[in-house]
Amino acid sequence: MGIIIGTCIPNQDFLVAAPSRRRVYGIKCPVCSKFVLPDDIECHLVMCLTKPRLSYNEDVLTDAKGECVICLDDLNAGDVIARLPCLCIYHKGCIDKWFEVNRCCPEHPGD
Repeated sequence: MGIIIGTCIPNQDFLVAAPSRRRVYGIKCPVCSKFVLPDDIECHLVMCLTKPRLSYNEDVLTDAKGECVICLDDLNAGDVIARLPCLCIYHKGCIDKWFEVNRCCPEHPGD
């Protein structure tokens, strides 16, 4: 295709591809943050907005497991956690708030 570079124009995010000096502009999806060509944005938005959020298993930690990458607090024994299908774990309250505006794992957004 060509070289892909990001550029910023006030209040909009674009993708610029320059195959043979021809420019093609895309729009950054407000849901998944992927760049999409203008002709495809409507279909892409419908798919993003209707895609179900990930499900998770709720559990209580029996021992410390590092850090929740959403709030950056430690995951301690006794904390109620959510384990996603990718096996990432977060505080249940943190991932519930994350899913209010996102539909993917914070650490694996492309999955």
